[in-house]
Amino acid sequence: MFRRVGLFILTNILVIATISIVLTILPIGSYITESGNLNLVTLLIFSAVIGFTGAFVSLAMSRWMAKMAMKVQVLKPEDPNLSPFERDLVDKVHRLSQSAGLTVMPEVGIYHSKEVNAFATGPSRRRSLVAVSTGLLETMDADAVEGVLAHEVAHVANGDMVTMTLLQGVVNTFVVFFARIVAFAASRLVRSELQGIVHFIAVIVFQILFSILGSIVVMAYSRYREYHADNGAADLAGKDKMIHALQSLKQYVNRVDDEQKSLSTLKINGKSNFSRLFSSHPELDDRIKRLQSR
Repeated sequence: MFRRVGLFILTNILVIATISIVLTILPIGSYITESGNLNLVTLLIFSAVIGFTGAFVSLAMSRWMAKMAMKVQVLKPEDPNLSPFERDLVDKVHRLSQSAGLTVMPEVGIYHSKEVNAFATGPSRRRSLVAVSTGLLETMDADAVEGVLAHEVAHVANGDMVTMTLLQGVVNTFVVFFARIVAFAASRLVRSELQGIVHFIAVIVFQILFSILGSIVVMAYSRYREYHADNGAADLAGKDKMIHALQSLKQYVNRVDDEQKSLSTLKINGKSNFSRLFSSHPELDDRIKRLQSR
């Protein structure tokens, strides 16, 4: 759900901003010629290095960041103190993972939150995490929970985090590239003694702005991959269980009031066309219809 994509994008923005600040302070990979003009080829290479480094560092940190941000309690299969409920949750994820062809089982975790949510993250199929909220476990019945778990396992099996990282690397490259072109142009509008500081500030400001705009592309890809994860979950747990999970989620969304919806990470049925551009998930009704006609 949103946590997987949102945490990744936020981490990515912070990482490339940090890398950019360091490389701007240190005269590394200068793309401004001695005559004071831009070398666009050098700039593009420079941007690609920052862009893909930022994306892959974010990917490497994704599982750790999710655990820290959400305070996920990892359930260890060998722990004799697991409750029957917790052990059943681990067993379900492992059974679904084996059916999906995973040779290394994902970590399974629970985090305390009233929201009905779950997410899968991690740098690879061999180092992944599937986490569910206590709100989801308390709200959904066993079949719906299995459908949600199958959906998250399908994300891991499909390698969605890796493919999203490659896309994010391309987006980052163009974000860095165009931010520096605009910053260079802005710095030429002031006196020579101020150009350095204006260029530095403009790079950071435009990079963050373009990163937010670039997230529209990443979110569109995320929505596309949700349909594939739904289909994968239908294969793993059964189409009826996945449809039931989405219908249960829809019932939950309909129960919360408008104020809660505006704050909830599950607001994936937004009415505004603009807000849908930044949505990581398609509308629930559309997902249900696609599965029913499958």
